[in-house]
Amino acid sequence: MVDSHQLTVLRAVLAAVAPQEGCALLLGHPAGACPGAPAAASLRFTWPCLNVWPQCEQRCERFAIDPREQLMAQKWGRQRGWQVLGTAHSHPSSAAIPSLTDCAWAFAPALMLILGASGELRAWWIADLPGDSSVLPAARELALVLSALRPSAGGEDLGE
Repeated sequence: MVDSHQLTVLRAVLAAVAPQEGCALLLGHPAGACPGAPAAASLRFTWPCLNVWPQCEQRCERFAIDPREQLMAQKWGRQRGWQVLGTAHSHPSSAAIPSLTDCAWAFAPALMLILGASGELRAWWIADLPGDSSVLPAARELALVLSALRPSAGGEDLGE
């Protein structure tokens, strides 16, 4: 589940760096995190990230998130009872479908949101495949379910 405010923020974050790939971390509650929790994961906050892919000229088709940024987001989220659910990124010149590279670099199991060149935002579940580590994780498309939740608390610490 995601509220419309988070989708608006996410679209703005990912589109802001075009034609480079934008990227962000997704924080919230995993599916079934506690008794009475919804069956679906709940996205509560978008953590904007800088694309630090080492070859600047390839940032139009690749992204990387600084591990220090990941640790800061994890720590900040943990203080609010949230977890890093996955990543979001844009495909400025292609469809909102995970590439083989996206699947290979994902820390499965994880949520992945992709903003495609057409402006379409799609959600994917990157499943962890038990056993053979040479097999790429599988991506399964998810429906984005809008919730009636008010914008997430906690953003005031980042100037929102």
